[in-house]
Amino acid sequence: MPSRLSPRTVRAGIVGGIGVVCVTWGVQAVPSFRLDAVFASAAHLSGLLAGYGVLVMLFLMARVPAVEHGVGADRLARWHARGGRHVLSLCAGHGLLALCGYAVHADVDLFTAAVDLLGYGGILAATAGTVLLAAAGVSSVRTVRRKVGHEAWRAVHLLTYVGAALAFAHQLVGPDVAGSPVTLWGWALLHAGVAVLLVWYRAVVPVRQALRHSLRVCEVRDEGPGVVSVLVQGIGVAELRAEPGQFFRWRFLQRRVWHTALPFSLSAPVKDDMLRITVKAAGDHTRRLRRLRAGTRVVTTGPFGAMTAHRRTRRKVLLIAGGVGITPMRALFETLPGGPGEVTLLYRARHAGQLVLRAELEEIARRTGAGLHFLLGASDSGYDPLAPRALHDLLPDIAEHDVYLCGPPGMADAAVASLRRAGVPDARIHTENFTH
Repeated sequence: MPSRLSPRTVRAGIVGGIGVVCVTWGVQAVPSFRLDAVFASAAHLSGLLAGYGVLVMLFLMARVPAVEHGVGADRLARWHARGGRHVLSLCAGHGLLALCGYAVHADVDLFTAAVDLLGYGGILAATAGTVLLAAAGVSSVRTVRRKVGHEAWRAVHLLTYVGAALAFAHQLVGPDVAGSPVTLWGWALLHAGVAVLLVWYRAVVPVRQALRHSLRVCEVRDEGPGVVSVLVQGIGVAELRAEPGQFFRWRFLQRRVWHTALPFSLSAPVKDDMLRITVKAAGDHTRRLRRLRAGTRVVTTGPFGAMTAHRRTRRKVLLIAGGVGITPMRALFETLPGGPGEVTLLYRARHAGQLVLRAELEEIARRTGAGLHFLLGASDSGYDPLAPRALHDLLPDIAEHDVYLCGPPGMADAAVASLRRAGVPDARIHTENFTH
């Protein structure tokens, strides 16, 4: 079984790092009540915390398997988004405090102080780095993200590596880092370690997996209107140790789709060196997957995700899927052990034509004795099949279940709220959304 770092362990490590940064600053700080010194001291602390925060953000997105498997891609993305806002605030605070400190010390106005400071190469580099980080943050705002294509959003985010490098160069000449050989080497090693993780897991591992397992598309199968399954075969695929409920990031080396890697869940357990994903056409890239040719090489990274049987804590399990969110639920539905009535799947869709993999689900239910319910109807109708009362009618002991959930964000949020009102504790609601 893959090693896993729990969310508590990762959080403790991050908080511990903040403590070390504060101690490092405190040991070197010179107490003074002069206004310029107070500004400078606060600027140093906020700058160190901002630099550390950038490292944490990069680490969270480095795709380290132990972190991804233990914390989950969805939670990591939320931490990354929330942490990014704090880092940008610290960067802005650092710049403003440094500007005010210099203005007081030199007895000049803020505009003159800004012009003077930008004359230093290290400060100019740090300013450029901050602008790049801010651009990535703005592009991730929900309203902006909807209007920006995935490729443009990804290109902006790749510039964050340049921003982090510029910030690192600035820190190396700052008194808090350069003032002590121990701090300088420690800071440099910390950055080098995160850089190695990024290069290894985001670049080396995908190429190594592609060469080792020789993954290729062997079939593209229509599953319904706008939905296809892509079957990928390779050599020694079991070595990837992919679990039902997990996903890979897929790059198909064919014209017009090779430049984008997107996350798709496995829609069936790994069998006979075969991986299968089921994809709904929701954009230019996913629509083009229908035209994949047999023999197309595939580069994957993964598996990722923590929504697996590892999270199960109860004998009874409820799976809830909406739309194409059925893909990880279908794999779990087939593989979760349990007697008749101990595993139940609720599949939400507007109408029967939107049910994906229906025949497979019905066959699994017949073979295992698991419960299967199709909840059909428009979401704006008067009756909500996922309301607390409706859930209780279907499963009177729902509060005793573990619940796995995957679906569109609106449906997933509403379902989580209903489950809570139905008495299911948060610790037993397992959901993951990697569309961030």
